[in-house]
Amino acid sequence: MYLENVRNIESVTVTAPGAANTARQILIGPEQGWLGWVMRLFTLGPDGHSPRHAHGWPHIVYVRDGEGTIFVDGRDYAVERGHVACIPGNVEHQFSNRGSADFSFICIVPEEGNV
Repeated sequence: MYLENVRNIESVTVTAPGAANTARQILIGPEQGWLGWVMRLFTLGPDGHSPRHAHGWPHIVYVRDGEGTIFVDGRDYAVERGHVACIPGNVEHQFSNRGSADFSFICIVPEEGNV
């Protein structure tokens, strides 16, 4: 069994080109016993965003806190705490903070998507 508090999990700044004011924590993945999948927590500070990109795997998303937008296939969708989304593979997408507080979301991807 694996059990940990998110406060004790290392947070790493996302340095990918096109990212701003974004941090990632790997909550559960193969190292913790969940083979084939990874659950991550992203926290975007004010004006934070992920790169606009596409790849072959889907994202399963749960918005934990704050207000943001998910850009998918040419359109922005406003989201807030409690929203869920499934973003298919091979679709251009981006996550952005649209508020003055942190915007955080849980994102589950196949193991190969944790890059």
